[in-house]
Amino acid sequence: MKLSELLGIELPIIQAPMAGAQGHALAVAVSNAGALGSIGCATLGVDAMRSELAAIKAGTGGPFNVNFFCHVPPVPSTERESAWRAALLPYYRKYGIDPEKIPAGPGRAPFSAEAADVLDEIRPAVVSFHFGLPPKELLVRVKRLGAKILSSATTVDEALWLEAHGVDAIVAQGVEAGGHRGMFLSDDLTTQAGTFALLPQVVRAVKLPVIAAGGIVDAQGVAAAMELGAAGVQIGTAFLLCPEATISAVHRAALKSKAARHTALTNLFTGRPARGIMNYVMKELGPINSAAPAFPLATSAIAPLRAKAEAEGSGDFSPLWSGQNASGCKEIPAAQLTRELAAGL
Repeated sequence: MKLSELLGIELPIIQAPMAGAQGHALAVAVSNAGALGSIGCATLGVDAMRSELAAIKAGTGGPFNVNFFCHVPPVPSTERESAWRAALLPYYRKYGIDPEKIPAGPGRAPFSAEAADVLDEIRPAVVSFHFGLPPKELLVRVKRLGAKILSSATTVDEALWLEAHGVDAIVAQGVEAGGHRGMFLSDDLTTQAGTFALLPQVVRAVKLPVIAAGGIVDAQGVAAAMELGAAGVQIGTAFLLCPEATISAVHRAALKSKAARHTALTNLFTGRPARGIMNYVMKELGPINSAAPAFPLATSAIAPLRAKAEAEGSGDFSPLWSGQNASGCKEIPAAQLTRELAAGL
């Protein structure tokens, strides 16, 4: 089955869900252009989620995708949190921040029964997951809504696992992709392959439609992915400069600068590998640092530094999420960009 038929869309393009970088406006614009708009809910409380999803439903008659993280929250470690704050202490001193007054907090929430209750009300056409799939009872609830289920695979093994556990299509996430790696069967970064290496292997291994993600920012990239067997593409970074995106001025400036040519996987901002533009703190502490608490517990300690630096116009402590190819970022309406991406189809 073609992806357009499976998801009820005209164009086989999915706007990647980007928690913290968008609201309903981006999803509405993309869905109204005939592709699949998405929204990431990992940073939204239940009330905010309900409001955003209601706004999408009111704004488009087309299908849209609601995305959730499905990690298992870790047991907090006082020792690791202390080590992390000790690593950040020189920067706290620079900005006059008292680390004792920074509350600990998760920063990201996994899919829950409360989130499923919201989906019962909104009934989206597509629900997607990152970091595997939620517990069976929650997945069954989503399927009962009639929603199509997508999830990300970063290896062939993960793709086979997802196929065996009942997804409708698989997002093959190459290592070029911005934001969090969807890896869930292993935390070994050496297993992570590039999009055009991973994609054909996954296509051969599974019977489901495969959606290519990572480093695709223009019509030529879309066509290349389709030539390698993709049923569609998922694109995130290219949409970040659209007026509908909600990233900070600091983030926008970084994407438009030469700095965007140098990205790295880092665990400093959340505790889990995610790709962003190299900045001061990543260079100072190393992109991957063992002191960072387990995902998503690293977020709270670095948040005050981000706020102080951004107030001064600096992205030194900000997660400047971006894929390896930001060259397709354009300051044009998301609907126009969607049509340009689909120009070669």
